[in-house]
Amino acid sequence: MHISSVLYTCVSGILAARVVVDWNIGYISVNRDGYNLRRAIGVNGMLPIPPIEATIGDTLELNVYNGLDKSTSLHAHGLFQINTTHMDGPAMINQCGIPPGESFTYTYYLEQTGTFWIHGHDKHEISDGLRGALVIHDREQPPFEYEDEYLLTFEDWFREEFAEREMITLDPNQPFPPPHGYAFGLINGVNGNITQTMQFEKGKSYRIRLVNMGDLNWFQFSLPGHSMEVIEIDGEYTKPHVVDGIDIAPAQRYSVLVHAHNTDEFNYRFNATIHAEFIPPKQGLTPRVYTGHIVYKHGAPFKDVGNPYASSGFKWLDDIELHALDEQPALEPTRQIYLDLGNNLYNTGQRLDHINNSTFKAPKTPILYTALSMGELAMDPQVYGPQSNAIVLQQGEVVEVVLNSFNAMPHPIHIHSRNFQIIEYGPADSLFAPPPEFQNMTVRSYTSAPPRRDTITVPSFSYAKIRFTGKVAVSLMHCHLSIHMAMGMAAVFVESPDMLQETLDVPEKMFEMCRKQGIPTCGNAAGNQGLDFTGLPNPPSVVERPNAGFPQNH
Repeated sequence: MHISSVLYTCVSGILAARVVVDWNIGYISVNRDGYNLRRAIGVNGMLPIPPIEATIGDTLELNVYNGLDKSTSLHAHGLFQINTTHMDGPAMINQCGIPPGESFTYTYYLEQTGTFWIHGHDKHEISDGLRGALVIHDREQPPFEYEDEYLLTFEDWFREEFAEREMITLDPNQPFPPPHGYAFGLINGVNGNITQTMQFEKGKSYRIRLVNMGDLNWFQFSLPGHSMEVIEIDGEYTKPHVVDGIDIAPAQRYSVLVHAHNTDEFNYRFNATIHAEFIPPKQGLTPRVYTGHIVYKHGAPFKDVGNPYASSGFKWLDDIELHALDEQPALEPTRQIYLDLGNNLYNTGQRLDHINNSTFKAPKTPILYTALSMGELAMDPQVYGPQSNAIVLQQGEVVEVVLNSFNAMPHPIHIHSRNFQIIEYGPADSLFAPPPEFQNMTVRSYTSAPPRRDTITVPSFSYAKIRFTGKVAVSLMHCHLSIHMAMGMAAVFVESPDMLQETLDVPEKMFEMCRKQGIPTCGNAAGNQGLDFTGLPNPPSVVERPNAGFPQNH
């Protein structure tokens, strides 16, 4: 953990800290998987990026220097950004990227506890290494007792830089889907089989934080010989829920309680399997199984627990079975929005992802700056351009969003600067008949106090129903598979733009970063007035909608 300084101030009798962290972002040459030396994006000349730790009530100041040859920006994934939507990070949504050779300070007021992470949000730099964990501790005694804790971060790591994979995928002259890429699994930044041992003492309890910082792959995590109690998802406490394994989607986080055995007769192994259900198994390439050690006593034998996944009683986590610890009841919606997720052939010759058949493309003016500068017209979704997929919300309205995936592709959908209640999963109402293995899905609903999180997996051929309350912000929603966002699976909630105009004070430095790159800081999506979009490319039109079984393997 690279912390330049920690300064303490007393606020209402609480000792709060100003945590100052310096990140010099630049290229490095690194062999992370044990096989391939490649160019990556690191911080302060290193990968992995050390975790940042702070306490609720602290202020985190992240000083960034951009040593790349392209712009960069950072997103603190999971933070609500109350009254600070300009600090949320996604380039051309909430800000202009930091130009090469320039510096910028992100200021985060830490008003939540839990497990989060910070990652690049410009030109998919997250995929080349710009990602690190953020842990915000409780200032008082946490609601669960444990003696110690561990942090496990999971990453998929490819031989190629993301730009190469993106170019092949978006090239209309290349076959689609492109050849499969087979990632290696990293745990705490190194090859998953050489990660640091977890030391257990008999009779003690441990909190283990799990973060999937991956680009494309899920990680199945289990502790054979132990059960786990899920107590946190995406920064929200839940009532303890006992499971044997968790399938962690990209961008998701969990905390589990593990109670050590009362004997140190044996040591154990934990399993982390990197996989993606849309990539067919191939021996030695996918899935890849990684194991780490849980050591009770050095020199003790490892317990042979067989193949726990083969047990008929093995219980995987289903997040809708969780209950919010604070027992907040389900919100009563005042508005319902249906969003269809998929992939179409467009007249550009490309297979692009979409939401409601519109494939996302960033505007010429950052969406937040359009919201701030267009007066009453900011309430009109059209002003944000034909490919911003903007949805205007009002503060306080309760929105129910139904996310439909009509093909053989699960999508981890993340909404920035908020969490949402998980209400229901069920089979998607598709015009196409799904394959036989997906035809017997049932509706699964919350039972009481629906769980809340910020990244939800919409399963293949299924819908997910979520609810949240409108606020004052600009909040990006996108698939957290980087290639899918690059292909256009994104939309933006522009929330109470009239109130943003009255309350938000954007630092002049942020406008300067735009001007240095020739990016407009006011006007509509094209940087013009009214609904004049001269200068924007015409949005592509749909040529073919693939049937439900189309293999979207990227």
